[in-house]
Amino acid sequence: MEQEEDWDRDLLLDPAWEKQQRKTFTAWCNSHLRKAGTQIENIEEDFRNGLKLMLLLEVISGERLPRPDKGKMRFHKIANVNKALDFIASKGVKLVSIGAEEIVDGNLKMTLGMIWTIILRFAIQDISVEETSAKEGLLLWCQRKTAPYRNVNVQNFHTSWKDGLALCALIHRHRPDLIDYAKLRKDDPIGNLNTAFEVAEKYLDIPKMLDAEDIVNTPKPDEKAVMTYVSCFYHAFAGAEQAETAANRICKVLAVNQENEKLMEEYEKLASELLEWIRRTVPWLENRTGEPSMNTMQRKLEDFRDYRRLHKPPRVQEKCQLEINFNTLQTKLRLSHRPAFMPSEGKLVSDIANSWRGLEQAEKGYEDWLLSEIRRLERLQHLAEKFQQKASLHEAWTRGKEEMLSQRDYESASLQEVRALLRRHEAFESDLAAHQDRVEHVAALAQELK
Repeated sequence: MEQEEDWDRDLLLDPAWEKQQRKTFTAWCNSHLRKAGTQIENIEEDFRNGLKLMLLLEVISGERLPRPDKGKMRFHKIANVNKALDFIASKGVKLVSIGAEEIVDGNLKMTLGMIWTIILRFAIQDISVEETSAKEGLLLWCQRKTAPYRNVNVQNFHTSWKDGLALCALIHRHRPDLIDYAKLRKDDPIGNLNTAFEVAEKYLDIPKMLDAEDIVNTPKPDEKAVMTYVSCFYHAFAGAEQAETAANRICKVLAVNQENEKLMEEYEKLASELLEWIRRTVPWLENRTGEPSMNTMQRKLEDFRDYRRLHKPPRVQEKCQLEINFNTLQTKLRLSHRPAFMPSEGKLVSDIANSWRGLEQAEKGYEDWLLSEIRRLERLQHLAEKFQQKASLHEAWTRGKEEMLSQRDYESASLQEVRALLRRHEAFESDLAAHQDRVEHVAALAQELK
């Protein structure tokens, strides 16, 4: 790792960094060791026997290390430190110029290098933000979170943090109730840093790992110390964000389940209403009781047209919506790995389709019957009018004929008058023969009407 390779050069360039690293790394180690009920006071002394070093690794990894040697001899201490170093190496970390003997001998430079390796592996390496990881991922996270804030421009883990505004912005972004960012001044770096340190320790359970005066008075603060401290904010806030994301995911699942249940209820309700309407409508369409008058049948035809124009179209729309809802619901359930929806008995889409086919068959039969009945009544009406006309003509012709035939005027008539009466009677008989066909036609019409 580049940080490990530059270790010697970093410490030789600026001894002030040693002070910053000692304070920061000690506080970082204690933030984990306190979970096991212990702590360190002197970082190069308290890890010499390897016991607290092994305990620290167990706490931060959540794994068990081999049983430590309990002896107090030098070789026991070296064995314990080697167990810790072997565990670090097992996590894919290359230990550069760090040996157990140097740690046991209390070599501060090597001890700080080892702790930095642990911090890098367990606190920074697994940070991942938008396809960047470790140091670059942590830097990108800081940039994203502080981007909206005035006077903050995070470009590194040293000078970008000197005025304390970046730390205050990180806190305010996640907990705006803890810091009044608008009141902070860029020309008060020590005030800003101490505000961030105090708030983080009191409300975020992040121990104070840096010294404000050291940061401000150092031209370039120690990158490793700053990165270690900032990583604590990432883990504090990212964990909360992950919890919030998990909670949002649960809420989303609950919302989807509620929406699915609502769709199920709507399907059942709509299916019940549609099937009930079909059940009521089919008997009306199957009723083939004829009516004696054309007016009554015309009213039936108007009712049927109203049914086709006003009552049926909304039901057609309901049937389509029902099928859409059913398919949508099944898709939603499949995508959320839920069991398929099974409607109540008799309310399957196929059941509704069968009932609908029965409705349309009854409808078609009813329409055919209505038209046939109306044509029949029209024919009857035509025949009745024709009969009335023919009968009226015949009655008009016969009117006065019977009275004429019952007269006995021939008894007192002269021969000439009798001859005239005979001629008139012959004309009547001729006319009567002509009317016989008309009478038979009227009788045939009467029979057809019956």
